Amino acid sequence: MKTAKYLFITALAVCLTACNYDIQPDKLYLDDKDVQELTADGKIYDLDEFLDKFMTEKGNYWSDTVNYRTRANDESKNPGIWLFSIDTLPSTGEGIYIRGRVSTDDYGGNFYKALVIQQIVGGKQQNLRLSVDMSSASGMYPRGQEILIRCNGLAIGRYANQPQLCVPSYNNNTNAHNAEQKVGWTPGRIPAPLCRTHFHLIGTPDESKLQYDTVKISDFVDDYADIKAARKIDGKLVVIKDIWFSGQYYDNQNGLLMCNFYQKDINNQDSIGNPEDDSNAAVFGPTTGNVGYPQSRCITDGTKWTLVSTSEYAKYAHYYLPFEYVNDKPKYGTFKGSVRGILGYYMDNAGYSPDRAKWSITICDIDDLDLYADGTGEVPAGTKWGLYKRPDGVTVDLRKEWQKDILEDSITLTDKEKAELDKNKKNK
Repeated sequence: MKTAKYLFITALAVCLTACNYDIQPDKLYLDDKDVQELTADGKIYDLDEFLDKFMTEKGNYWSDTVNYRTRANDESKNPGIWLFSIDTLPSTGEGIYIRGRVSTDDYGGNFYKALVIQQIVGGKQQNLRLSVDMSSASGMYPRGQEILIRCNGLAIGRYANQPQLCVPSYNNNTNAHNAEQKVGWTPGRIPAPLCRTHFHLIGTPDESKLQYDTVKISDFVDDYADIKAARKIDGKLVVIKDIWFSGQYYDNQNGLLMCNFYQKDINNQDSIGNPEDDSNAAVFGPTTGNVGYPQSRCITDGTKWTLVSTSEYAKYAHYYLPFEYVNDKPKYGTFKGSVRGILGYYMDNAGYSPDRAKWSITICDIDDLDLYADGTGEVPAGTKWGLYKRPDGVTVDLRKEWQKDILEDSITLTDKEKAELDKNKKNK
């Protein structure tokens, strides 16, 4: 587990000295008048305005920046670009405020100790990630909840090029994968006590006020070279239509490769396609060997492709990618529809040049996929990827979780089942 040194003493001092306001217990949810009174000592910034004013390229936490995470900068690859940075915000003086509506939840296990807030300005989205040291953060800040944040004493930074509200954190975990490349100061999670002090609820949760922008993969996937411009889009809430899963994963050296579909005792190797052992298994989030990086699976619209990102700890991590059995083999692309989620641009190593695989969509839960059979397989056209009643009256779940004996519970009928079904029809 990552070892980090949070500046608890400084943070608590800030909490005691700078937070000279009080919210009564019976006023858990602020109204507009409360917000106006609470922010009278300063200014509420639009999210983009906040980033432009307070987030610098190199950051201000160390004036020489040599103590930042080693992967933060490589002038030979990406001159003038810092993927990791920390800018501390004044703890005293004029109040610095931002507000936004939470666009994520962690009930599906795919957003761990992280929130994204959305603000609509002139009909357009502005978004910002919040790094919070809170398990089950959605219990306090559910999707659709608008929050006001007093930023004084916190920090704004970038982790893997993703802007986020945070606190400074020093990583000295020598046991991590490629640990020598990761030592240094990075954005860290805001401790829970500071969240409760700095974050205030405005009204009650209302998901209907979140804005989803319908985009095509081509609208963003080829714009990967402008690393700074990508920061403005990161965190955007989007819907992509007319897509399907190709059954592929992305390999840094070889590009897109087919995932391994489990077949019992194939080549006498029980681990092939087993998501508990095989990181390339044909599921959303197979094992990473406890390294913890998100797994990516390819979606396409037939012209362009991008990735759907899933944690191996998500509740649906071991669900098979959408497929049908055709001639006893998995066939991908028969379930088509839309995906909604958070658009992200994640680049954590300045030693490499950017590529299209830095883009991905992160869904909150499996229900953020809205897919239907196209009729090219054995499942009737228009059948939603979910519960399906077979012709023999047996209801099966097309969203199957991995199991070694999946062939014994196929979503289509075996020859024996078909013969039995035909026999029953003749007897009627």
